[in-house]
Amino acid sequence: MVWLSILLFLQAAAPTPQIDRGQTLFFSDKGCGTCHALKGRGTAVGPDLRVLGRVGVRALVMAIRATRTQYVETIKLKSGEEFPGMKVSADATTLTYYDLSKTPPELKKLAPADVQSKTDNATWKHPPSVAGYLTNEQMADVVGFVRWAAAGDKKPVDPSDVE
Repeated sequence: MVWLSILLFLQAAAPTPQIDRGQTLFFSDKGCGTCHALKGRGTAVGPDLRVLGRVGVRALVMAIRATRTQYVETIKLKSGEEFPGMKVSADATTLTYYDLSKTPPELKKLAPADVQSKTDNATWKHPPSVAGYLTNEQMADVVGFVRWAAAGDKKPVDPSDVE
């Protein structure tokens, strides 16, 4: 009886083949895991997907395919360098940003005097490796993984739901 309980527990906790495929895509070389962390893996640069993974499938897909984000600013330095940046912290002596033009994003610490301007993001878009180049089947797999990692949801995601 104990073995049966353990077996049922392991089956309930084990990911499905769709979740496994989604996890592989999520943590691939240029996948979501270069900017997002889930299940103790990845780089926690972008927004916390544990919250986003609890929304409906279509809302999650819309967030993945979003072409702009409120979190990204265009940072222009007095040296002429310009990059899309996500703010980590700021105080009187140091501005800390992730430079999203690099993969994985590069942490930059800047002196406020070195910054010419910080403006709304007008050009940065969610990386095409995620937003534009996944087939509907692959997107369904990634969404399935995110929903499972965030909320334990193992319900399959149909590729027609991510079109």
